[in-house]
Formats: sequence, C-alpha cells, structure tokens
Amino acid sequence: MEILIPALLTIITAATPLLFAALGELVTEKSGVLNLGIEGMMVMGAIIGFVTVHYTGSATLAILASLMAGALMSAIFAVLVLQFHASQVPTGLALTIFGIGLSALLGQSMIGIAYEGLPIISIPLLSSIPVVGELLFKHDILVFLSILMVFAVMWFLYRSRAGLILRAVGDSHDAAHAMGYSVIKIRFLAILFGGAMAGVGGAYLSLAYSPLWVEQMTAGRGWIALALVVFATWRPGRVLLGAYLFGGITILQLHAQALGIGIPSQVMSMLPYLATVVVLVIISSDQARIKLNSPASLGKAFHPSR
Repeated sequence: MEILIPALLTIITAATPLLFAALGELVTEKSGVLNLGIEGMMVMGAIIGFVTVHYTGSATLAILASLMAGALMSAIFAVLVLQFHASQVPTGLALTIFGIGLSALLGQSMIGIAYEGLPIISIPLLSSIPVVGELLFKHDILVFLSILMVFAVMWFLYRSRAGLILRAVGDSHDAAHAMGYSVIKIRFLAILFGGAMAGVGGAYLSLAYSPLWVEQMTAGRGWIALALVVFATWRPGRVLLGAYLFGGITILQLHAQALGIGIPSQVMSMLPYLATVVVLVIISSDQARIKLNSPASLGKAFHPSR
C-alpha cells in the first residue's frame, strides 16, 4: 500500500491536464470543428497562470487568467476558421507553433522560480476513510473540477437542448442552418470553451503538477488529448477512462526507475507517445466505428451563402 497509493495519486495528477484538454476538444469537435492547436493553448495557459500567481499570489486569479488565455488563443483560431474560412488543420498547427513561441518569450523571466503549488482540499469525514479517502477526497481544486466537468459535459451534450443543437450542428451544419440556428455562433462558443479548458489544463501543469515554469512544459500533452477524443469515440465518460489510462502510462517511467527496473529512461519516456500511435492505429482500422461515432461535419467548412 505504501507504493500503491502514491502511484495512484501520481496517475491522478498526470491525468488531470489531459482530461481538461480532451473534454474541451471533444465539445469543439462535437460542433464540427477540428482544432489542432491544443498544445499551443495549453502552454499559454501554463505561462499566464504562472505569471499571474507569481505577481498576485492568488491561485484563483491564476486559474481564471489561464482560462482567459486559452479562450483568447482559441478565439484567434475561431476568427480565422469561421470568418475567413481558413483551413482548420494548418490553422490549428500554426496556433500551436505560435503558442509555443509566445509562451517562451513571456516566460523568460520566470525560469528558475518555484511555486508552492495549489492547496490541498480535504472533504470532511470522507477524506478520513482509509485508502479511499486519500485517493478520492483529498486533492486540489482542479482535480475535483476535472471530474465535475466530465459529468457537466455529459449532461450538456445528452440532457440539454443546447447540447442537442450543438450535436446537430456537428452532424449537419447545413440542416442546422436551414432550421434557423446560427452555425457560426454555436461553433465560435464551442471553440472558446475548448480553448478555455485547454488553458485550465495548462494551468494545472504549472501550478500543481510541477509548480514552476519550463519552456514547452506541455511536452506533447496536447497531441495526446487529441488522440484521447478519438480513443473515447467522442464520449465524455470514455475520455475520463482514457485520460487516467494515458496518465498511468505517462508516470510509469518514474515508478519503473524507483523500483530499479533496468529499462533505459529514454524508452520509458516515449511510452505515452508510442501508446498514442498504437491506439490511433487500432481505432483507425475500424472505419465503420469511426463514422458511426464521429460528427459527420467534422473538419468541414461552413459557407452560409451556399
């Protein structure tokens, strides 16, 4: 138990930024938009959150600032894609490159500065339960929020009228437009939500997971979040499962080294990305399953004049 509990706790912390980013991208893709700029939005959320907490000392303001930073980055993508009809794939890639470069510029003076991390919240009574209490009821605010967001997104997509409209836009934007819905507005809001969630995921990296600033500290987590959406077949509940699975693979290298397993650290470091490739290859082999679950208008530009 002395080994198991710390291992499970590190899996939770490793999975949390993936969960935020993947949930945001899931909602974005449900509206029919493919945003490949998650990495850039996450790293901008990380640096803006760290700068904010450094100068204000307020973790709440830092999280809100990261949320706004991610949303602003996604707004740039939304304007280019929805208003100027730029191609979604290269625009998303450009957003990632832009975010990585801008975050490195903004974070030059933050390198080497540490932060004590987000405070731990213990739920009364429940947190005192042996083993289970420490695993489930004793975390920082963002871990609890990430779990709540899974259920919130599930309710929104499958129990609310707005979620039904969003899915209708993603399945057939022309039909939704003919029914009088503003496809551009709905997609714009979905993209903003995806960016905000990616920003919060980045904030978790710099405020809790490793509370300091390092250039490109997202280390490919944005791409893993993209793969998670496909792995989950665009379902929020499966995103939760996938995030914790990939989180476990991510921290496997740390525990393998602690146990003295003689595997080169470079091999262990590449496991999350190797697992991502393997999962995508397996899922892509079943085209019928992808077509059944993916939004029919995903990646397709909408031209209201046509």
